[in-house]
Amino acid sequence: MNTIAAEKPVDVHGKPFNRNLLVVTMVIGAFVAVLNQTLLATALPMIMKDLDITAATGQWLTTAFLLTNGIMIPITALLIEKISSKVLFITAMVVFTIGTIIAALAGSFPALLTGRIVQAAGAGIMMPLLQTIFLLIFPREKRGVAMGIMGLVIAFAPAIGPTLSGWIVDSYDWHILFWVLIPIAAFDIILAFFGMKKVVNLKDTRIDVLSIILSTIGFGSLLYGFSSAGNDGWSDATVITTLIVGVVVIFLFVLRQLKIENPMLEFRVFRYPMFSLSVVLGSIVTMAMIGAEIVLPLYIQNIRGETALQSGLLLLPGALVMGIMSPITGIIFDKIGAKLLAITGLTILTAGTIPFIFLTADTPLWYIMLFYAIRFLGISMVMMPVGTAGMNALPNELINHGSAVNNTLRQIAGSIGTAVLITVLTNVTNDNMPGKSLMATNPQEFAQKALDASLNGMTAAFLVAVIFSVIGMILSFFIKDRPKDAVVKKYEKNEAES
Repeated sequence: MNTIAAEKPVDVHGKPFNRNLLVVTMVIGAFVAVLNQTLLATALPMIMKDLDITAATGQWLTTAFLLTNGIMIPITALLIEKISSKVLFITAMVVFTIGTIIAALAGSFPALLTGRIVQAAGAGIMMPLLQTIFLLIFPREKRGVAMGIMGLVIAFAPAIGPTLSGWIVDSYDWHILFWVLIPIAAFDIILAFFGMKKVVNLKDTRIDVLSIILSTIGFGSLLYGFSSAGNDGWSDATVITTLIVGVVVIFLFVLRQLKIENPMLEFRVFRYPMFSLSVVLGSIVTMAMIGAEIVLPLYIQNIRGETALQSGLLLLPGALVMGIMSPITGIIFDKIGAKLLAITGLTILTAGTIPFIFLTADTPLWYIMLFYAIRFLGISMVMMPVGTAGMNALPNELINHGSAVNNTLRQIAGSIGTAVLITVLTNVTNDNMPGKSLMATNPQEFAQKALDASLNGMTAAFLVAVIFSVIGMILSFFIKDRPKDAVVKKYEKNEAES
């Protein structure tokens, strides 16, 4: 029996611990890490003005965070097996806090960028560690609720992020965004000394330096290529080169993982069909979700002329719906499984995205708020249930590797979704833009046609998001609700006998 996941859990040394305190400690850490990712969304224009940088340069504050985060996720799978979970969590939080202090004190773009990279190094460890520990300290029949709690944090932090950011940058200096995070992170570090326990069995595995190098170059190049494609276009030489390098190096990385005795990432997790399907579905939903998160703020602020704070407030109900529903869907998942939830959720997501194809310059703001909330209702019924079902298909010894693979591929999916949607939006907008000669002869008509071109680009991006949703809806019918895979049963039988 897995004593860690029992009703009265014990750590790796057989000592009982307070599971609730451990959960609270990790949830606070995850909350502050996820909140940090969304804080700059509405603050970027002020940062650009204050530091005298262009939009392309400013975007690196997000891109660099994404790159570092993506690189750290697969490395974390190795760290989880080599370093005590308590030490690893505290280290991640300390690194994140140091990065936040650097960003809060930054007076130049290089200093702010450095702070964001250091932040991401800590945050990149946080989420895979959180998922691995949650799945180990809760029995299988309660993992839905546990992952629902995790989903609540992941949803609630982005829900308040843009609104909080809009209010702060409208009222104070952008540095306050980072100062707000520091006391929360410091409190969690102190709490971790009491709440965190050693709950992951360590292995005396050799660190394969070549795997780390291949992982860093491969995933870093791929994420850089997709992140840059949105701004520079798919035909840009740097984008093409980095994508090719990324694909080739990742291929070599996978080959090495399949050959060495102790792989950094265990790609054999894809032998479990439900896990593979959950990764594909999670990636598709992530790509579909990107549509509203990127395009709608542009529409609200650029087309409708609303402020950053108003933009955040309009999107707040949708994210709150997802936060409220995550624990509820976790309870439902424990009772009925993932299939019906996923089919219903993806149907709702598709139905909630279609109305955005028909956006106009006069679309009521309540319409946007309503259907944005409907989209996130659907997403809340898919993300955590499907992810938990996939992880449940794995034996406990592969959970940390499954978590790392899942998080890495979702990170890449987010980059792909961003690049595809921004490219579609940009290309359709440019193709429909009126000629500059019209500006001189009829400025009013030029302005109207330019507005129509922007709307065409946005609705085309949402059409792509609808296509993503429909593909996911079709795949959801292939989910099989099984309590445990036969391989998992065999593993647990062997574990009990030993």
